[in-house]
Amino acid sequence: MKNQLKAGLLFTAVFSLAVLNADAQRRGRSGRTTTTSKPDTIPSTTQQQVNNNTQAPKYNPYGNIPIEMAPRIGGFNDTIKPSLRNDGAVMRNMFRDRNPLQYEDLRADDALFTERVWREIDIREKINMPFRYRAEDDNGDQRFISILVNAVRHNGVVAFSADDDRFTTPLDSLAFEKVISGGGQCDTIPVYNISDPTKIDKYVVTCATVNPDDIIRFRIKEDWVFDRESSRMYCRIIGIAPLKVVYAPDGKTERGTSTLFWVYYPDLRPTLAKAEVYNPKNMGMGRMTWEELFEARMFSSYIVKSTIDNPFNKFIRSYIQDDILALLEGENIKEKIFNYEQNLWAY
Repeated sequence: MKNQLKAGLLFTAVFSLAVLNADAQRRGRSGRTTTTSKPDTIPSTTQQQVNNNTQAPKYNPYGNIPIEMAPRIGGFNDTIKPSLRNDGAVMRNMFRDRNPLQYEDLRADDALFTERVWREIDIREKINMPFRYRAEDDNGDQRFISILVNAVRHNGVVAFSADDDRFTTPLDSLAFEKVISGGGQCDTIPVYNISDPTKIDKYVVTCATVNPDDIIRFRIKEDWVFDRESSRMYCRIIGIAPLKVVYAPDGKTERGTSTLFWVYYPDLRPTLAKAEVYNPKNMGMGRMTWEELFEARMFSSYIVKSTIDNPFNKFIRSYIQDDILALLEGENIKEKIFNYEQNLWAY
């Protein structure tokens, strides 16, 4: 009995010593962690402050002279405020609900004759003056180039790169805005002091913009197809591209044109069906849309390229340098297309 009591007391004493030893070790580890965490955080913060204070300032090539951005006026960045009342004696809302008529289906087996033609519309000609109409209404600027730009910006029409006319490379919004803003080229111009011409007061950054008045030509790509089922000639416009005039350094002499972008015409038809054409004789009878103008061929143009007798796929101006002879060659191509249809009939 005494031996059992001694064994129990010995076991209790050993167990108590083991518990006290484990608790002391736990407190020792906790104390070491607490004391070592402070030196780890303080040096990192101090090092970060030193790095921030010793960072070299950015180099400014213009010194302390202020730099300003010139305001962009004109171009395609101006916003048109909508009218809060009916701006007219009559309601002219009939165009908002107009939709273009569906094209008649042309089967490839019935296409007895097919030729492709590229034309240019010069809006400085008298019959093409509606393309330059500068009025503003709730639909925005009424110039045709502005209608094209608004169709791409707001109506979901896709603009394609000017690299080719086969609609292979669509332009995203950033690329399109860069195209119509002059390519994003900016120049820094110094502004000198009036009293001291040797002192520069500030620098003004001016960015190039495309002036809508510089768009004086449009290129049209179209197919002429004779359908033997209906025994008539059809003309289907495939694409439209605005052309910007490139001037010589004197600012007056034209050196040529550059294509801005291409628009697939079937995608553009719903927008053109809702845009009214300016009638210089009687605005009351000007109930024609741009889609009807193109389908009725109520514009003047000249041929610059075709697939007739052109195995090298060249523009007329590349092998005929004279302007008058190039126009006559275009008229010759037009006559060939006209005579093909006429020669099918016997009178």
